[in-house]
Amino acid sequence: MDGQDSSDPVSPRSMEGPTSTDGGSDSPSKGERLWKKVKCQLVEYHCLPGYLKDNEFILGHYRSEWPLKQIFLSIFTIHNETLNVWTHLIGFILFLALTIYTATKVPKVVDLHSLHHLPDVLRKADLQKLQSELMTCLPSIPHLSDFQKLSNELKASLATVEDYLPSLSGWHILELLTNCLPNKFSNANHTDVCVLGMKEDMANLIAPLLVRPISRWPFFVFLGGAMFCLLVSSACHLLSCHSPRLAYIMLRLDYTGIAALIATSFYPPVYYSFMCNPFFCNLYLGSITILGIATILFSLIPVFQNPEFRTLRACLFLGMGLSGAVPILHKLIMFKHRPEALHTTGYELLMGAFYGLGALLYATRVPERWKPGKFDIAGHSHQLFHVLVVAGAYTHYHAGLVYLKWRDLEGC
Repeated sequence: MDGQDSSDPVSPRSMEGPTSTDGGSDSPSKGERLWKKVKCQLVEYHCLPGYLKDNEFILGHYRSEWPLKQIFLSIFTIHNETLNVWTHLIGFILFLALTIYTATKVPKVVDLHSLHHLPDVLRKADLQKLQSELMTCLPSIPHLSDFQKLSNELKASLATVEDYLPSLSGWHILELLTNCLPNKFSNANHTDVCVLGMKEDMANLIAPLLVRPISRWPFFVFLGGAMFCLLVSSACHLLSCHSPRLAYIMLRLDYTGIAALIATSFYPPVYYSFMCNPFFCNLYLGSITILGIATILFSLIPVFQNPEFRTLRACLFLGMGLSGAVPILHKLIMFKHRPEALHTTGYELLMGAFYGLGALLYATRVPERWKPGKFDIAGHSHQLFHVLVVAGAYTHYHAGLVYLKWRDLEGC
């Protein structure tokens, strides 16, 4: 019955009723209103125009050539693109929030409690208790005037110290100063608590002057690429059913967004791993940028969007992502003694697993190929692909935080 209804197209003229003759010619007729209502109904796969036929295993709940107003309103209705739109729209909102958080909070990511350069006893101390006890025992400390003089002169002399010791990071200077305090003030008349309190007071004084956050632009490039990819993907799934021309434009933007996400994901690991080796840093960044541009240009070819090239599209983007194995292996060789290298590599492998699984589901159209029509609304491969992309990008965000903390503390 559905096939019979869909095979006999309904036209506005065939539905026209009696027209009004008393000045109502400008208002839409009953037939025209009925045609609009029929046109904005969900249809089945075999009723679609050719440019909207992409996945034959999703049998129904399609929007076909709707007016833009109804298309925008359909974001709040149920059809086979609803979850495709919302999975990446929510992902865009998530990464917008992460970008704001990164811009306002992450420059303060360094926490004295987490500094592995400082002595263990300092990290485990109750700092508030030490500060209160410091006030009670300071008068008993010998050479107090020398300590106060040192505190007053630190701000003026610290820049000079770093100028003369360019190879010694600020945190190494802090460690040297804090380690020398027990010897400077060793005396039987004061307690270890006072020494610890003085060390913490010294650390709090010096730390703001020495912590110079490393450049954040590669991290924000990645966040921008992620937001662009998620937003244009959501818009593509919402708007492509309007017309062939709009579908063509939105699909090109969608492929561009995927390439941008993959390319910009390389920026934080490459820049922060090789920032002290400009040759390799520029080599890897330049290579992935050129590869990303080439992928975008290839995706602009009209035939690239045809369903028979689905596997080729997946392999192209997957291969682009796998090219990241080269700088990751290079990083592991250079920094095999650093726990941060292993930590970030673990995140990157997890990100690659998310992206790879998503590409596999996208190419094979699992699970809807096993039960056509059962996953039209929820659970089909493209929705799972979207969720895995957001999960992979979020995993990479945490890897970026590890890179920032590492380089903020140590520089080169």
